[in-house]
Amino acid sequence: MDSARYIALIDELCFRPFPAEHGPSDTGAGGPGWHLAELTSSHGLRGGGPARRAATVEQCEKERDALYERVASRWGEGDVLNLQTVLLRTEREEIPEPWASLSARARVAYLWAARGTGRWVAVAVADRDEADEVQLVAVVTQTDPP
Repeated sequence: MDSARYIALIDELCFRPFPAEHGPSDTGAGGPGWHLAELTSSHGLRGGGPARRAATVEQCEKERDALYERVASRWGEGDVLNLQTVLLRTEREEIPEPWASLSARARVAYLWAARGTGRWVAVAVADRDEADEVQLVAVVTQTDPP
C-alpha cells in the first residue's frame, strides 16, 4: 500500500491536460474531460476462486480507506457517491463519462472537489464484474458528478 504515491498521482492528474480522445493512457484510461488511474490491481492473480477474490476486494477496500483518510486531511471529508444508483440511471438517461463507466465497474466512490483545480476526484474499488480483475481506481474529471 502506497498512499503517498497514489496522492502524488492524483495531484498530477488534477493539473494534467485531458486527452482529446477516449482510450488507454499511461495511468489507465482517459478521455475528453477525465482521467482514470489504476492504482492497484489483482492483475496476474489467478486461481483461488471466490475466496481469493473476496480477499483481494477486502485488501483494495483497506487501501481505499487509507487513501480516503489522506485525501480527507487535505480536502475535507469526502462525499459518498452511490454508483448503483448511477448505474440504474444509465438505463433511462445519458450519464456522462467518466461516471457511466465508473458505475459499471464499482459500487461506491468517495468524492471530493479538488480545491483550486476545478476538478473532481473520486476513489473507488472496481469489483462489480466477477470476470474482471479487481482494481483500486482514482478518477479525476471536470464533469460534475451525477
